[in-house]
Amino acid sequence: MLSTELLLVAVPAVLLTGLSKGGFGGAFGGIAVPLLALAVPPTQAAAIMLPILCTADLVGLRAYYGKWDAANLRIMLPGALLGVLLGSLSFGMLDERIIALLIGGIAVAFVLLNLLRPPAGTAGLPPARGKGTALSALAGFTSFVAHAGGPPAMMHLLPQQLDKVRYVATINVFFLLTNAIKLLPYALLGQFSGDNLLTSLFLAPLVPLGVWAGLWLQERVDHLWFYRIARAGLLLAGIQLILQNL
Repeated sequence: MLSTELLLVAVPAVLLTGLSKGGFGGAFGGIAVPLLALAVPPTQAAAIMLPILCTADLVGLRAYYGKWDAANLRIMLPGALLGVLLGSLSFGMLDERIIALLIGGIAVAFVLLNLLRPPAGTAGLPPARGKGTALSALAGFTSFVAHAGGPPAMMHLLPQQLDKVRYVATINVFFLLTNAIKLLPYALLGQFSGDNLLTSLFLAPLVPLGVWAGLWLQERVDHLWFYRIARAGLLLAGIQLILQNL
């Protein structure tokens, strides 16, 4: 049975996760684990959220199927695999707070530096293989540790100014595959206890509501405002990671 304290933070965490994945490419998804960590230990929060994330990935897949950018995925997926491997090998050895602070600082700096770049709607930069692979490896690693892979992945994709649907489809299928890869090491590390899985199952019906809300909003937001919202989400995620882990 979920405690009242856990329920109060889990419901908005799951709805925001679905909304973020459905409409804004994970811009607000990084808040879920820190929210749950207000009621349960961070490692338990991450274990509860992984099946939720996989469910949200699958619910959103139908809307974005085949609309992703294959060139970017060829750059990003090898990096993600490496990052997940490093995360699984170093599980419990690294200070999660230091990692979260680092990612939060990078995310905030990225958004602030982008204020000096051309506004959304202008031609974007082409995908950079070296930078993209490195950021994707960081995304895979931080995704494994705390499901906080959104900021590094966004830092690779945002400067390219992809069409908003292509952007969301690309980042969603990237995390669909990344989260699927994480299932095995999470299971081997004993993260999927009966209580954690029951909590995930109880919360799962909220996922489609969040995803559908995200799809509805994304269809009504133009390219300019979509990227403004995505960057605002990245900035808030970065600030939240810093404040949560200071």
